Amino acid sequence: MRIAIRFLVLVLVMATLAAAQEHPAVTAQPNSIFVGADGKYEAAPDTAVMQFNISAQDETSRGAYDRASKNAEQIREILRANGVDPKSAEIGYFALQPVYDYKNPKRKLVAYRVSANVSLKLKDFSKIAPIVSQLADTDVTENQSINYTLENMDVAKSRAVEDAYRRARESAEAVARASGRTVGELSYASVDTFENIRVVQPMMRAMAAPGMMAEKAAAPTEEFTPQSVNVTAHVNAMFTLK
Repeated sequence: MRIAIRFLVLVLVMATLAAAQEHPAVTAQPNSIFVGADGKYEAAPDTAVMQFNISAQDETSRGAYDRASKNAEQIREILRANGVDPKSAEIGYFALQPVYDYKNPKRKLVAYRVSANVSLKLKDFSKIAPIVSQLADTDVTENQSINYTLENMDVAKSRAVEDAYRRARESAEAVARASGRTVGELSYASVDTFENIRVVQPMMRAMAAPGMMAEKAAAPTEEFTPQSVNVTAHVNAMFTLK
C-alpha cells in the first residue's frame, strides 16, 4: 500500500513539473484571462539539398585516389553543364581506408577504398532532374538523396505566430462572451516556434537493367511538387477583461 501511495505521489509530482514546463509560471491577475493556442503555417521550400557519396576502390592507395579524383571531375563537369558552380558543393568528409579480407586468418590487405560525401544546395529546382539523371548515367555516385528545406524561415515563423495569436484571442473572446464580459488589451505573451523536420533516409541508386538503357526514362524527381515545410508556433497570452 505504501509503495502504491509513493508511486501516486511521484506521478503527481511529474505531472506538475510537466505542466510547469508546458505553460510558463504567470501570476494570475484580477479581471484577466490566460489562454494558450497553437498555430501553423505551411510554406513552400526554397532550397533543395542534394547529397551523394563518391566511392572508388583499387589495389593500391594511389589507384583508389586517382579513381576517386576522376569520378569527382565527372561530377564537376555535370555541375558546370547545368550552370552550377562546383565550388557551391560542399564535402562533408573524405576518407582513404584499407580493405581487408577478414576470411583470411591473417587479415590480408586486398585493396584501398576512397569515400567522400558531397552536399549541394540548389535554389533553382529545375536543375535537379537533369543533375540526378546525369549522375545516374555516369555511375560514379552512391546513396543519392534529395531533401527540401526552407532557409528563409523568419517569414514563416511570423505567420505561424500570427495564426497562434489569432486562435488564442478567439479562445479568450469565447470565454469572455460566456461570462458576459469582453476581452481588453494584451498584458502578457510568450511565443515558441517549431519547424517540423522530415527525416528522409538516403536510397541506394538502383542499377538499370540491360534492356532499359536504350529507353531514356524521366528522372524520378520530374513533375512532382516539392514537399512543403510546416512551421508551428505556440502562444501563451494574458488579456484583461472588461
